[in-house]
Amino acid sequence: MIKNKLNHVVCFGEVLWDIFPSGSRAGGAPFNVAYNLFKMGIDTKMLSRIGNDELGHRLLNQIQDWGITTDFIQVDQEKATGTVIADFDEHGEAVYDIVKEVAWDYIQPLPEHKELIQNSEAFVFGSLITRSEASQNTLLQLLEYSKFRVFDVNFRPPFIDFEFIKKLLHKSDLVKMNKAELRTILEYLGEDYIDEDTSIKHLKAYFNLNEIVLTKGSKGARYFVGDTAYNFPAVHIEIADTVGSGDSFLAGFLSKRIQGKSPEEIMKQATSLGAFITSKSGACPDYTYEEFKAFREKNSCKTS
Repeated sequence: MIKNKLNHVVCFGEVLWDIFPSGSRAGGAPFNVAYNLFKMGIDTKMLSRIGNDELGHRLLNQIQDWGITTDFIQVDQEKATGTVIADFDEHGEAVYDIVKEVAWDYIQPLPEHKELIQNSEAFVFGSLITRSEASQNTLLQLLEYSKFRVFDVNFRPPFIDFEFIKKLLHKSDLVKMNKAELRTILEYLGEDYIDEDTSIKHLKAYFNLNEIVLTKGSKGARYFVGDTAYNFPAVHIEIADTVGSGDSFLAGFLSKRIQGKSPEEIMKQATSLGAFITSKSGACPDYTYEEFKAFREKNSCKTS
């Protein structure tokens, strides 16, 4: 029996090792969201799949050491634990070679998932998990149980099945994307990019979306809800690396959104956490909520 615990969130998708020249780090976009939600005090469940191998055992141990439950991470007896060969370009942006045919491509639906997701405050998923038919089918089934479906667009060419992406956009309640992803979606729809407001208005109408979050890196972020757009500047910090910055932004956003806070509070938390993680190395650095809170108050931003 799954307890209907206040504010529990389910993150669905890849959990893996990002292998950088400096060493390996636990990662995967939905897991990065889960980790930072957990750091915000949100009860978080990660629904994924790893291999029955050394990397998988290390990953489970790492997640458990952080205090995050691994009850919903499946173990595949045949497929290997996911890995990504990662590096940085000359601009400090991460570049990835995502190994194919791994355990998280084969996440299976289980009877206990229905109650888990029905009782959650949000169900978070990304686009990379849709590269395989097995995990696609599981995602479609699990979406039917959710009362608040959060689509974190995370395009990683060549793993973009746009017909399936369209299906997910139609099923979503809230969508987060960056400026490049906005342009890509418009291109697939055969629409020209004119400006942010026109583009977002088109997507909201086309997919019947009430909430869209647009992230713009150093140019801040915008939250479109109903007929209102909230604009937030970026928090200026010294960048350590950009790995997981969008994921931590979403975690900050959801930590306040599921509590029914104001758009201003929601976006303050989102931009602050995104900047805080960007000022550190890796998507899942070790930190306390108190450390983040001090950073947030020191770097407080206001809407425009």
